[in-house]
Amino acid sequence: MRSTQMSIDTLERAQERFIDTLHQMDVEQANTMPKPIIKSVTWLIWHTARMLDLQISELNGSQPLWTSEGWNEKFSLDLPDDTQDYKHTPEEAAKVKVSDKQLLVDYLDAAVKLTKNYLEKIKDDELDEVIDKSWTPAVIRQVRIVSSIDDAAMHSGQAVYTRRWVIGK
Repeated sequence: MRSTQMSIDTLERAQERFIDTLHQMDVEQANTMPKPIIKSVTWLIWHTARMLDLQISELNGSQPLWTSEGWNEKFSLDLPDDTQDYKHTPEEAAKVKVSDKQLLVDYLDAAVKLTKNYLEKIKDDELDEVIDKSWTPAVIRQVRIVSSIDDAAMHSGQAVYTRRWVIGK
């Protein structure tokens, strides 16, 4: 088994958890932030797709899908395209709403495909390459990949928790 296959499997499980959670909710429920510090399922899926999109696009030297495929226009959020969503205040997070859940499913699917394609093509010896010297220790490619996949897994669990807050199941 290639070393990246576990990352692919983990990412697929997170995606399944997100989709299953979203299918148990209507649009209004998905857009609901049950408490100011608990972000909506919509925000969690959007943020995860966007984080994968931005991180992997940077690693493979491509333009993010967010702008190159027009996801920014499809979502039409009242936020700048370069919003740092991991720093969103509750007010900013509440701006991430959809009228159609399929939009979330499609963007997440595109970001997961981007990530899987990247992981299937990368060579094992490239995983140790230093990609960011601004941290101590410097960040290698493998660390960035693992943190991205871990973030997706964590947020998919948060989506299950949020769904339980919103619909009580």
